[in-house]
Amino acid sequence: MAKASKSTPTSERAFDLVVYGATGFTGRLVAEHMLATYGVDGPVRWAIAGRSDAKLDEVRKAIGAPDSLAMITANASDPASLSAMCLKTKVVVTTVGPYQLYGEGLVIACADSGTDYVDLCGEPAWMAQMIAAHSQRAAASGARIVFSCGFDSIPFDLGVFYLQDLAKTRFGTALPRVRGRVRKMKGGFSGGTVASMLATFEAIRREPSQAAVMANPFALAGGFQGPAQPSGDGVTEDQSLDQWSAPFVMAAINTKVVHRSNLLLGHAYGQDLIYDEMMVAGSGETGRKKAKAMTGQTNIQNGLLAFGPTRALLQRFALPKPGQGPSKHERETGHFDVLFAGETKDGKELKVVVTGDKDPGYGCTSKMIAESALCLALDVDRTKTPGGIWTPAAALGQALINRLQAKAGMTFSELQ
Repeated sequence: MAKASKSTPTSERAFDLVVYGATGFTGRLVAEHMLATYGVDGPVRWAIAGRSDAKLDEVRKAIGAPDSLAMITANASDPASLSAMCLKTKVVVTTVGPYQLYGEGLVIACADSGTDYVDLCGEPAWMAQMIAAHSQRAAASGARIVFSCGFDSIPFDLGVFYLQDLAKTRFGTALPRVRGRVRKMKGGFSGGTVASMLATFEAIRREPSQAAVMANPFALAGGFQGPAQPSGDGVTEDQSLDQWSAPFVMAAINTKVVHRSNLLLGHAYGQDLIYDEMMVAGSGETGRKKAKAMTGQTNIQNGLLAFGPTRALLQRFALPKPGQGPSKHERETGHFDVLFAGETKDGKELKVVVTGDKDPGYGCTSKMIAESALCLALDVDRTKTPGGIWTPAAALGQALINRLQAKAGMTFSELQ
């Protein structure tokens, strides 16, 4: 095979995908999914990458992979190593975060080499910076950069996409009002998600202007500003659902991704879309009291994260160390269930449900990002999704929904 160079077409590169960060807990789970689902010597060509050959070899042995699983040494602090890695593959899967600390070098390397990229980013301010700085570079090289390919934000981004696509078929129009409601979630968030939240609060402390980005639901929508959106920061009675709801901590991330998808899809959901996300607490007085308690707990958590000394303690003692995470039993007994309820202007209603069969932050996330990468590498033509900085729904759409249902234990279905 010809040696890869910046002029080498991605179709001639050695690998379909490289798992960068494979020595971390989530990266190893991605490698496990790849091995269990596609093997090593089959039609999907893949490799693992990280800072240390010795640690990569430990991972290879720990997951039961043969020596034929290729290893690549690459380090976020060594741009040449990132470039060399990119030139060997069609797409890079990166689980190395927080991305605002370790991510930009790889975005640049992928954008320069025309290599596709997927990550687990839940850091909107950093994403906004990358869109402004590197969109033209990615468009010129043909690199498809797709942020937020884990629990934040695939179930929500694709859930709205699925609902709106069904609405157009059923009603001939998009739904201007959509509610995302987390009905069940066992397993919670990954250490990487918490680390990203801590890094975001620290970045806001250093640069207060980033707070405005976090507060703006259209911060990733290229300057477009739609109608006022629900704040989602208090107890809400969803009368159409007969439920009380409480704030959902990831809403500030996911809502921005959904509005960017709408922009990239040519406002296929309409320029008047109103979208919010909350957690369902229940109905009646019991539901109201539970929603109030959940809201108080969220406010306390956010207050602690915003407090500098608490962040320092969490970073030192509370976050999982590299290679640590929930047990296999905890991952496999986790799950999530998210309802998306939409309404037309004349009152017609439509509801869909998105589910996952493992814990959101690790078990499901590792499968989502792997299948997103393969969807880019194998399924989505560049004439449909050219170079640029994308969201999962806008870049991958129904092709990714099909993959997630076939390979990742997720379901997308209409609620009758």
